[in-house]
Amino acid sequence: MSQLSGAPLLIGAVAYTPNVVPIWEGIREYFDEPESAMDFVLFSNYGRLVDALQAGMIDIAWNTNLAYARAVMQTDGGVRALAQRDTDAAFSTVFVAAAGSGWSGPSDIATRRLALGSADSAHAAILPLHYLREAGVDVDHMQIKRFDSDIGKHGDTGRSELDAIDAVLAGDADIAAIGITVWENIGRGDLMPGTLEEVWQTETYSHCMFTALDTLPDSVSAPWVAKLMAMDWEVPAHRRILELEGLTKWVEPHLDGYGGLFEAIEQQGIDSRW
Repeated sequence: MSQLSGAPLLIGAVAYTPNVVPIWEGIREYFDEPESAMDFVLFSNYGRLVDALQAGMIDIAWNTNLAYARAVMQTDGGVRALAQRDTDAAFSTVFVAAAGSGWSGPSDIATRRLALGSADSAHAAILPLHYLREAGVDVDHMQIKRFDSDIGKHGDTGRSELDAIDAVLAGDADIAAIGITVWENIGRGDLMPGTLEEVWQTETYSHCMFTALDTLPDSVSAPWVAKLMAMDWEVPAHRRILELEGLTKWVEPHLDGYGGLFEAIEQQGIDSRW
């Protein structure tokens, strides 16, 4: 690990889209000071990222919520959550239908054809079923159509959610489960105004998290986290990076927001190493 050699901290992330590179180049430039210097390495999928963290190849992983949960489970809790985006602390899943459906709530979803995103996407597949079950829906007998697009990237590309939306618009499904960011940027935003309507929205939960092994000394991680938290939306150079990464500020970990995901993993028999 880098802290043993005196080298800059090495941060791992997944290259789920080409703009990940300029994001991390900007972050690396921002951290270009002796006490918080870092470099980054990009992986093709979150399984590799979590493996690299456990093997000591990287110091900190930028994990999705499922990758964070797997890191916790695979190390028997031997990881530390460091920081997340403000948008990660209040994530949710939105169930949408074609405009004019008139449907509302879990009871209407229960009797419709439901389109889900990638099986390894917490927000587009795992948690939608969990919260429907919590609301009393017999999800085992629902008509479900799955779109396993970009497996390994945990729904970060949004492709599977767009496939689910397309299925609704084509009449091949009645309702799609999508993340709040896709809903705000596409469904409720300017790209598809008036095309879709919200049927139900889950409670909020936590999404991505910077994660380190608990063997990473505070003396190493603390300066980096402090520098991260100091990014300021009012500073144009900082805002460019924050906008690309989809936040307005970095916040302390909200660990209570992962309870539902851990429950869903157990209920749905999801392999912690998958």
